[in-house]
Amino acid sequence: MTGSREVALSHEPISLAEIEAARERIAGRALRTPLVRLNVDDAPADIYLKLENLQPIGSFKIRGAVNALAQIKPEDLSQGVWTASAGNMALGAAWCARQMGVSCTVVVPDTAPEAKLAPLRRLGAAIVPVSLDEFFETFSTRRRDGMTGVFLHAFSDRHVMAGNGTIGLEILEDLPDVDAILVPFGGGGLSCGIASAVRASAGSRVKVFACEPEPAAPFTRSFGAGREVEGPFHRSFIDGAGAPHLYPEMYELASRLLDGSFALEVDAVADAIRLLVERNRVVAEGAGALAVAAALEGRAGSGRVCCVVSGGNIDSAVLASILLGKSGSTERQPEAQLYIS
Repeated sequence: MTGSREVALSHEPISLAEIEAARERIAGRALRTPLVRLNVDDAPADIYLKLENLQPIGSFKIRGAVNALAQIKPEDLSQGVWTASAGNMALGAAWCARQMGVSCTVVVPDTAPEAKLAPLRRLGAAIVPVSLDEFFETFSTRRRDGMTGVFLHAFSDRHVMAGNGTIGLEILEDLPDVDAILVPFGGGGLSCGIASAVRASAGSRVKVFACEPEPAAPFTRSFGAGREVEGPFHRSFIDGAGAPHLYPEMYELASRLLDGSFALEVDAVADAIRLLVERNRVVAEGAGALAVAAALEGRAGSGRVCCVVSGGNIDSAVLASILLGKSGSTERQPEAQLYIS
């Protein structure tokens, strides 16, 4: 095999049939995560938390990984699976590969911290470090010299997005009178999957908004301008969200499906992480707290707002620093990296 996996990437939303089929495939592997109220009585909205940090790998990515790989013939997986990720999709691919008894290789940036690599090794994944430019290039080319087996794209894959869309179905079932859903935006696969489910089930009644970190917010800039806009990119501890640029097919789909996008200051996200621990005993990574930060600022209005806590895989040293009340800013976290995961 060539190391690539081609899945038709039309600019059409993921259908309800695709998402419902995904729900059947992932049942028993991915959890139906709880939806709980944020314990803040004076918040600007009635805020609820969709706790994807409770998944077996600590992230929503297990949904898309399971749904995508479950549709590959066993003989086609004989040479294993590979992905490009330094975070949660890497964990999803490695977890699924181990469950299926096949090998997994993960292409990571050569600056990836050990805290991101250790869990991959525990799951038995082989790790291939590359430069940051080469890492991001893989998302466009879907190829890498020397890679064999099935390639699992972290976000631009209809099967992955259909798995992500199951989160939207669960939110609508558990909170039928929800007014808005806030979703972290990295590559766009999570927000497009959830928005596809919401549009197919609730039409335009429920608003769906993307959330990015202020140092890396290409979709927020572009959505506001009505076209793809280049802008600054700075790393922060908020890995799994934000990117140097948009991927054209994802921008086109996201701009059709989403109602808006918000850029959040890094310190506001750190405050949201601290509040989640103190009020709900929930540990969220930076990307997982983006939606909560937006809701606490009233960005999605004053009604019933659901925040997707996308994951909880935060570096323990970063979490300790935040809990001690230190800033989450890039300047105070020079070792932190930011990648699409």
